[in-house]
Amino acid sequence: MTERKPPGVDFESWVDKQIREADARGEFAALPGAGKPLPGEMESTYDELWWVKRKMAREGFSVLPPTLALRKEAEDALQAAADAPSERVVRRIVEEINIKIRDVMFKPPPGPPLGLKPYDVEEVVRQWRERRAEG
Repeated sequence: MTERKPPGVDFESWVDKQIREADARGEFAALPGAGKPLPGEMESTYDELWWVKRKMAREGFSVLPPTLALRKEAEDALQAAADAPSERVVRRIVEEINIKIRDVMFKPPPGPPLGLKPYDVEEVVRQWRERRAEG
């Protein structure tokens, strides 16, 4: 559309005329999603970063505050320790996550509090041994 609104013509009627003429030419006939309901995210309140969030979701990215990301990593580390093939691997996994937890305890990043303390390596190893003995 390269036309300019003619002087003296009401803007709303000029726009309505443009839309009506485009519809008559069939320019709206093959639009994607025609005849389908709007996506669910369209019903939410306006968010200036909607396109960034949609792109990140499509690409499989997520962004958590550093402390929440570490909580998730610590949870995953405990699961990895439980599934570890040897006591040496259990100790390595727990010691590595403990280093990260201690770092955050002494120099907290922005975001919510971590709410974790370093794991007791011997306790995690004891639990690992018990699960091995049961199965």
